Amino acid sequence: MSDDLQQRIHDAIANPKNIGEMENADSVGTVGSPDCGDMLRMWVKFKDQDGKKVIDRATFQTFGCETAIAVASVATELIAGKTVEEALSMSGADLSAPLGALPPMKIHCAQLVEGALRSALAPQPEPAKPAAPPAARATTLFDQLNAATTSERKVKVVLKTPQS
Repeated sequence: MSDDLQQRIHDAIANPKNIGEMENADSVGTVGSPDCGDMLRMWVKFKDQDGKKVIDRATFQTFGCETAIAVASVATELIAGKTVEEALSMSGADLSAPLGALPPMKIHCAQLVEGALRSALAPQPEPAKPAAPPAARATTLFDQLNAATTSERKVKVVLKTPQS
């Protein structure tokens, strides 16, 4: 990496912007990289501006290298004030542009941030209403069967025998 890029990454790490979980976010996106083990989560809050839905602010948390932190920090600054369509049109290179050109071995950091942003801005399905409070949810099939009401405890097992 060039000295200039290292300094920009160092500066972004020394004063990261928009780091941390956001309460009452309108949307959350999470992405991970099996290649390097990095994970990034991005929270987004929208506002109405002149009849358009725009990004008011975004925050992030990451288990990643310094470059991933730096890219996420500058990206959250870049997307503020953009519409969903404008933010989705941005590539990893666009999101990391304030840092300068990333070396090939660090491009995946920008792609990680791009993926988390796309995940956060993807249309969100309506959440299913849980049948029971989260604390009461059974964790195994045995627990689920035992937690079910009497009418739901019926289990039909069909065993097929080989045809002779």
